[in-house]
Amino acid sequence: MSTYIVSGKKAVYDDCPPILQEFLSYSQAVRGLSVRTVNANYIDLHCFFRFLKWHRGLVPNDTKLEDIEIQDIDLDFVRKINQEEIYEFIYYLNQDRFNSPSTRARKLSSIKAFFKYCVNKKNYFEGNPSINIDSPTRKKTLPRYLSLEECIELLRSVQTDFSERDFCILTFFLNCGMRLSELVGINLADFKEDTLRIVGKGNKERTVYLTAACKQALQQYLPVRASLQNLKDDQALFVSKRTGKRLTGRRVEQIVEACLRQAGLAGKGYSPHKLRHTAATMMYRSGEADMLALQEILGHANVATTQIYTHISRSQLQEAVAASPLAKLNMGPGTKHRKNSGLDAKENQPEENLSKEPAFPIAGLDDSDSKR
Repeated sequence: MSTYIVSGKKAVYDDCPPILQEFLSYSQAVRGLSVRTVNANYIDLHCFFRFLKWHRGLVPNDTKLEDIEIQDIDLDFVRKINQEEIYEFIYYLNQDRFNSPSTRARKLSSIKAFFKYCVNKKNYFEGNPSINIDSPTRKKTLPRYLSLEECIELLRSVQTDFSERDFCILTFFLNCGMRLSELVGINLADFKEDTLRIVGKGNKERTVYLTAACKQALQQYLPVRASLQNLKDDQALFVSKRTGKRLTGRRVEQIVEACLRQAGLAGKGYSPHKLRHTAATMMYRSGEADMLALQEILGHANVATTQIYTHISRSQLQEAVAASPLAKLNMGPGTKHRKNSGLDAKENQPEENLSKEPAFPIAGLDDSDSKR
């Protein structure tokens, strides 16, 4: 039976071969990868090794993949893995398991990381069979985020049994652009004057400046939190009203889902991560945050990751369409004369600027806006 990594506890993988256990422990202890990333590597490589045993005919052909044991895999087994087998595995994921391109890309990334460890760190063998395999092309989709009006309605609609806490959670997501795991990990000691220390992926720390809205939400929440009779995790910022313990990521997801329903925003695919995306989008559209600043705020290791948050706003698209000279034509079928076309001497004069969406005001909501 597998054992997933639990934060703060020793990781045990009793259904994995020693070489895989070594890699997973190295990923967490040395590389400092997040719990979610290491667990994803475990799932991906466990599936990969099971497939290889089935593909090589080491188990009966009708054996279900989830029933295949891999503890007996040794270094010689891994040394014989070739590029063709990796391609077969990716093909299997596509044709038999119907994995999406992003899922196949993630599994290939886990395989590449494993072989990089075996070759470059442990020198178990020389050739890396995964090095020249291209990642599956991922389908590009339009990013999803809340509009300004939806943000304000979400904040105004908070009506829960712990409204001060839940309003504060939403405010932090929409202002700081933090990840779910980062929010649940906040401690009271992480605040210093007008800043908040956030521990992100790979235990990397960054500093986020608190907006006026964040400070106001904290002022409303902290006294109520301090009055809880059963407070257990006295250092955790966001705690359960019932147990007094730190909120889990799943519980925060449920809180966000409930608040979205109250605001009439259910069924639109919004989630805590979409709130992070909304914060980044609004910061960029305000014109005050350039790419490098946004990268620092979001805690991205690579600026290329930040670029997904810089999609063109609808107002920019509207302006681009209206800028075409054909957009000014005033013609009907059969119009022959220029004087009837609407293209007169004024055609080259600039039109009035289209109204642009205002900068994200959540950071400066006045008293009337913050009522809920």
